Amino acid sequence: MKDIWEDVIKWSEEKQSFVIARVINTWRSAPRKAGAAMLIDPDMKVVGSVSGGCIEGAVIEEALEIMETGETKYLNYGIDDDTAWSVGLACGGKIQLFLEKHWAVSKDAESRNIWHHLQQALQEKKSVVMLTSIDGSNAAPMLVYEDGKTEGAWQNFDETLKSLSLNALKSQKNHTKRWEEEKVFFHTFPAPDQLIIIGAGHISIALVQLAHQMNFETFVIDPRKIFATEERFPVVPTKIISEWPQDALNNWNFHENTYAVFLTHDPKIDDPGMHIVLKAAVRYIGALGSRKTHAKRVLRLQESGFSDLEISRIKAPIGLDIGAESPDEIALSIIAEIVQEKHSITDESSE
Repeated sequence: MKDIWEDVIKWSEEKQSFVIARVINTWRSAPRKAGAAMLIDPDMKVVGSVSGGCIEGAVIEEALEIMETGETKYLNYGIDDDTAWSVGLACGGKIQLFLEKHWAVSKDAESRNIWHHLQQALQEKKSVVMLTSIDGSNAAPMLVYEDGKTEGAWQNFDETLKSLSLNALKSQKNHTKRWEEEKVFFHTFPAPDQLIIIGAGHISIALVQLAHQMNFETFVIDPRKIFATEERFPVVPTKIISEWPQDALNNWNFHENTYAVFLTHDPKIDDPGMHIVLKAAVRYIGALGSRKTHAKRVLRLQESGFSDLEISRIKAPIGLDIGAESPDEIALSIIAEIVQEKHSITDESSE
């Protein structure tokens, strides 16, 4: 739903009635993944897509009915091979959708409250999963945060459902599962990917540009003020921090979508920051340098008290082995390795 989030906010602030249709399950070559969403207002204005165009007309008709009744709908669509070809697919697929009035304009006060807390969580860059009861046993959604805290009041919420929710957050996969006699859609809203780059050299310039294209927030840290300037970056990082890494990373908001790379070749700059990151719950740590350079780094870290298990988290030499030579090619190898790591999360099985 990231692609329509700004529209969701705008429509909700306008206080007009509108329906949200979400993909909750897919099979074969369905054009949109679970979590994809579409908004429909009474004038048939549409934002987003649930199928790439092949069932949107039918979904709009259903949404207009929901606008009148206020009920929810659970729909199944099969996309035949001929229709699939028309939207650029090699074969057909099956999509399950859930339609409801958007929580911001719901008559139910608890749903409006959940919407308020979901917005707040995303503004504060917290990971959260929204639980929706597909069969309507629980009218309002519920939120479960990565620390286990909850918002909402499902009658039978228990440790099993809490565990399923936290597993969904860990996998970052939207899916539907049966819990007791209820069908529940787990819609994850993970914290945004953030890439911490220690060193503002030529590789960093190219890496920021590539990371920006992949929707990463980028934070470049370098105490050398001659390098840490916006003018050197055609694509300006989210933030440039001209401080020593140990100062910049002190009290940093690390999370499961944090990736850190060390690119200065200078132990005085890299090592203090690495000492902090190795103790943090980050997804990826990479360091520039040859095997010989990394062997020296390992010795320094061992002397500083780090275990072999902790040190083994470091990807070095950094990047996928694509024979990279130029700064641009090295940056490409780094972002490729990061994306590979990002998608290495085990898929949660769907019902």
